[in-house]
Amino acid sequence: MKIPITFLGTSQAIPTAKRNHTAILLSYKDENILVDCGEGTQRQFRKAEINPCKLTKLLITHWHGDHVLGLPGLLQTLALNGYNRKLEIYVPKGTRHFIDLMFQLFVFKGKIDYEVFEKEGKIFENKDFVIEALPMIHGTACLAYSFIEKDKIRIDKKKLEKLKINGKLVGELAKGKDVVWNNKKILAKNLTYSEKGRKISFIFDTAENKNMVEIAKDADLLISEATYTENEAELAKDYKHLTAKQAAETAKKAKVEKLILTHISQRYENREKILLNEARKIFKNTELAEDLMALEI
Repeated sequence: MKIPITFLGTSQAIPTAKRNHTAILLSYKDENILVDCGEGTQRQFRKAEINPCKLTKLLITHWHGDHVLGLPGLLQTLALNGYNRKLEIYVPKGTRHFIDLMFQLFVFKGKIDYEVFEKEGKIFENKDFVIEALPMIHGTACLAYSFIEKDKIRIDKKKLEKLKINGKLVGELAKGKDVVWNNKKILAKNLTYSEKGRKISFIFDTAENKNMVEIAKDADLLISEATYTENEAELAKDYKHLTAKQAAETAKKAKVEKLILTHISQRYENREKILLNEARKIFKNTELAEDLMALEI
């Protein structure tokens, strides 16, 4: 089963004609997880032909406007369209009150059921996956996130067919349990193997820090901001952002499989390849995000 990822918005603080404010959607089974919700995100859902009422979780990296100004509109749309789930909203520690303020500031029609979580480390876990969050450095409370699929036990079908095992015993083997078949004990370890789960990491808006490598370690995909080139390294430092080079160095140190650059500044409009080329000198398997780009991991 593939994990679809849709880039709803890929710009920096000021959007362009080609790039909307930051928002990325990850889908997995019945889960639809939105990372940030910049202005205009609900319209991007329409363009991507994705129903926002399927959202289950919202991960907020930080409360700068270009990452959250789409929230009031999106939540109002959910309320007006009969959203019948409980939306889980994850925010940096100490920022829960911003959600309350938003509902006080805007006059919402209808109601939406939601719950807010302020957590770091392992912030969610079920039988299929874990979501982790680590603090970043951005002058305000800020998090980076990783979606980590759990390893799965797979059955060697050829060996299973050879022994002609069927029925409930197959399910037991899939759980890693030994079974008895034709009066013989069959060891699960001899018929099964472990399939490593996939990992997707999101690093937005931050100055370079040690947690970047930690959150992205061994990821199949790292989606990272790359707001500046190395020529503007001082600006990146002043505004607590990353250069394309720093994003690539993080990908290399973390031993990720693939890097995608996002949060692209308007200063590079129509010449974004400057960022891409800078990153590829260090980490070859790098791509540049575009609005409404969709891929599967």
